[in-house]
Parts: sequence; C-alpha cells; structure tokens
Amino acid sequence: MTRPCAFYDLNGQVLGISAERAALWLDFDRMLASLRIEGPVEPGFRLDIAEVDVLAETPGGSLVFDGEIPEDGYCRMIADGATVHLVFPGRQTVAINDEQGWAELRVRPGAKAAWTPSMLVLDAALDAGGQHMLHTAGLTLPDNDTVVLIHAPSGTGKSTTSLALATQGFGLCSDDAMILNVASDRPVAWGLPRHAKIHENTARMIPQVSPCLGPSWDRNGEQAVSLERLSEIIRIESPAARPVAALLHLARSPDSETRLAPMARTDAMVALAMDNVRTGMTGLLPSQKRRLATIGRLVSSVPTFTLEVGSRPADAAALICATLASAD
Repeated sequence: MTRPCAFYDLNGQVLGISAERAALWLDFDRMLASLRIEGPVEPGFRLDIAEVDVLAETPGGSLVFDGEIPEDGYCRMIADGATVHLVFPGRQTVAINDEQGWAELRVRPGAKAAWTPSMLVLDAALDAGGQHMLHTAGLTLPDNDTVVLIHAPSGTGKSTTSLALATQGFGLCSDDAMILNVASDRPVAWGLPRHAKIHENTARMIPQVSPCLGPSWDRNGEQAVSLERLSEIIRIESPAARPVAALLHLARSPDSETRLAPMARTDAMVALAMDNVRTGMTGLLPSQKRRLATIGRLVSSVPTFTLEVGSRPADAAALICATLASAD
C-alpha cells in the first residue's frame, strides 16, 4: 500500500513527508500549509514518520547534549558521523542526515509530540537547500520590496516592534522566524508563514491589534493569532524571497526615547550568532558551522544598526526609513 505523502516548497527546496497516516505530519502542516504543493515531485529532503511501540533510544555516536529543552522536557542529542539523533525517552526519536537529505521521526502511539524535532527537521531541510532559519523578525519597507531583519533575544520586544512598524506601513513577513539565503550577491530572506504570538503587553501598547484577539491568554500571557486574521489590520507579505536591506539589533532604550545608530559588524555577528548558533559538548556540528558562515555573509553584506526602542515603538518607522534612504 502506498504511504500518504505531502510536499512543501521551501522557496526552491522541496520537503517531502511520508507517513502511515496523514495525521502524523499535522504539526508540519500547521506550519507549512501555505507552502504545500501537489505531488508527486522529487524532494530535495525526505522525512519519514512512523508510530512504533519500541523506540531506538541508544544510538551509537558521541553525546552532544543531555538536558532539558524548554516546553519539550528532557532529551539527549547524539552525533554519529553525518547523522544526528535526538531522543525524548519514551516519547519520540528523530534521526537527521542533512548531507544525504533525509530524516526519520519515530513516535510512541499516544505520546505527546515534542516541538523541537519538527524544527530540527525543518532546519535540516532548509540547510540541505543552502538556506537557514534565523530567530529574527522581518518586514518589508513601506516604499519598496526589500526586507529589514530585526533581531533580539526573546522578551526584548521583537514582536511588539514588528507589529508597531506594520501599523506604519511596513509589511510583516514574520515576527519571529526568517529564512535566509546568501548564495547570491545580495542576501535574500523570506518569512516562515506561521501564527504570530501577541503578548498582553503588546496588546496594551498597540491597541490596533485588539480586534484580532480573543478573551483568554496562555500561561505566558500570549495568544497565537493567524496571519489571515492579522491581514485584516496590517499588510501580510507572501513567503517570497526578498533582498535584505538591513539588520537591526533591538535593545531597550534607557530613557524611553527611540533611536537608531550604526552597529559594528562584529558586534552584530556576535549578537545574532549567540541567539541562533547552538553549541554542544563536542563543539559546533557541521550544520551549525554552515549557519555561522551564513550569518557572517549576512553581516558583511548589509548595513547593521542598533535600534533602541522607547515608549512609542511606532516612532522607529520614520527613523528606519530616513536612515536607509540616506544610506542608498
């Protein structure tokens, strides 16, 4: 019997997923539904998902991580040559080989799925196609189709600033995850089309988003809002690759005033790498070395700035537009 399959176009890199039943790839479809294409096509990266009663929890190789992952709990990561294994005991395992372009996800029937393996598979599929997902927001400028990337550690106000800019004519590509490709002369990026997370504080600072919100908040004080719902109040961009105009590192203003200042490229690279490159007990894995090289290409190719956001995040819109216009 032919196994059900789904195919997703990651801007030229096709991810193919096969499973015993379509429900097993539901997490991927929630993320990538708008990128789904009709098959069959020859994928650049293959993922096979299966339910098993007994997980292979002791693969050979070197232990590179052993500990807790936020939201997902305890896991181990083992590197065996070009294959990386992630083990959530009693729940699920994933084996990934980005050099050969495949992954195998195995889950116990009825076990709560962890989010991290899905993101690692997506990372590997992108990496196999010369792209890398970065923890940044991305917005198009009001007067052209280039993208500014906004980087900040979680909790600094990246989503708030992104939504504030979107109310001032910027187009939202993503408030949290942008896919970067530096293969051409000028880096290009596109946004992962997934729900935006809006915090209670963001809702208070940007009342324009109120019509998109429901009455209840999760334990982190957030609500997930679909891009379709947000498109009723701001411009949501399609997941097309666009040239990167600048990289902005977000920081809190010491005096409530919003300002934009040049940032040394070395400082920008360190800040971006600290939030996007994972190290393990054995150092950097090959995929993380490639990610670091991509970040290096980015910061050497586009202007880099520090954006200090004060009490009125929307004030950043005019500063960004004026600064980038004078730099052209």
